[in-house]
Amino acid sequence: MDLPRTPSFDLRGKRALVTGASSGIGLACAAALAQAGAHVVCAARRVEVLQEAVAALKAQGGSAEARAMDQADLPAIEAVFDAPFDVVVNSAGLARHSAATETTAQDYDTVMAVNLRGAYFLSAAAASALLKAGKPGSIIHISSQMGHVGGIDRALYCASKHGVEGMIKAMAIEWGKQNIRINSVCPTFVRTALTQPTFDDPDRLAWVLEKIKLPRVAEVEDMMGAVLFLASDASAMVTGTSLKVDGGWTAE
Repeated sequence: MDLPRTPSFDLRGKRALVTGASSGIGLACAAALAQAGAHVVCAARRVEVLQEAVAALKAQGGSAEARAMDQADLPAIEAVFDAPFDVVVNSAGLARHSAATETTAQDYDTVMAVNLRGAYFLSAAAASALLKAGKPGSIIHISSQMGHVGGIDRALYCASKHGVEGMIKAMAIEWGKQNIRINSVCPTFVRTALTQPTFDDPDRLAWVLEKIKLPRVAEVEDMMGAVLFLASDASAMVTGTSLKVDGGWTAE
């Protein structure tokens, strides 16, 4: 009897781009792809920190390089795609948390420029390069559970992430016949510098721990397997969807 074989998670020979790769979830994504054998182009605004991250990846035997890029700068996004990437992971993002009635137009524009506008045109540039080369590929956005539910003082952030989730569905339909896949990973609250203010607030921390069904908040390592799955042949039939790594937050 011939048994089916598990599809490979091996990324050797693949070229990957990770935005927001200087720290937090983005750095963990870069590490996951590098450990699976991909050559990883790490992009972020903070060049010195980014170079330290790349040095750490190389010290562990990975293949990586640094590329300065501001995701709010559309020409800078276009310039990165001088050649197609087999895998693109968008982990660049920011937040401006406040009551909706206190959101300023500047905060709105700043968040949307990176979280939604930047994500949109990064996806389009990635797909355009793949289409021109006639290659398949996988585009992965680090979205959020807040792309599926609402949250305290997070109307702006939720708006940006709900937009990303809708964008992904439409783009998956558009590019599916060319075997270009696009999906999201939707974390719960992950312990990073970005979420530290929430963890420092006792009331907010209690709210988070009440919502997460598992007995802890997430760590960046919890995202690595999800990203590797979506980047690899193991997810060859997965597109237009979100992989919720949220500890059961959205289960109710």
